[in-house]
Amino acid sequence: MEAVAKLKNCPMSVRKMRLVIDNIRGKDIEEALDILRFTKKEAAVWVEKVLISAIANWEYKQGDMDADDYDLYVKTAFADAGPMLKRFRPAPHGRAHRIRKHTNHVTIVVENRVPIDEEAADEEE
Repeated sequence: MEAVAKLKNCPMSVRKMRLVIDNIRGKDIEEALDILRFTKKEAAVWVEKVLISAIANWEYKQGDMDADDYDLYVKTAFADAGPMLKRFRPAPHGRAHRIRKHTNHVTIVVENRVPIDEEAADEEE
């Protein structure tokens, strides 16, 4: 069973975000959270929030089962370009320089490696 979490319109360029996203793809959630906590990039803070949200979404989907028992891992993680704010800044000699403020969309999918017993899940309810 998998769960998804998305972050839309994050105020950062996609290129910077992908540097962090590539580090956690395919890792166990504990290892991924450790990597994000010790990464000195602003993107790591955003990605950590999305990963925690994905874990919470998985637990909610399973009926409040504990994620630690099912060996969750980051199945898919990617960042896509979002809308760009375009502005102009005054420059010398009556000219204008273009300013492009990039945004991105982050998507993280977590899945369990340990299979879930359907009968055990029904008994808990």
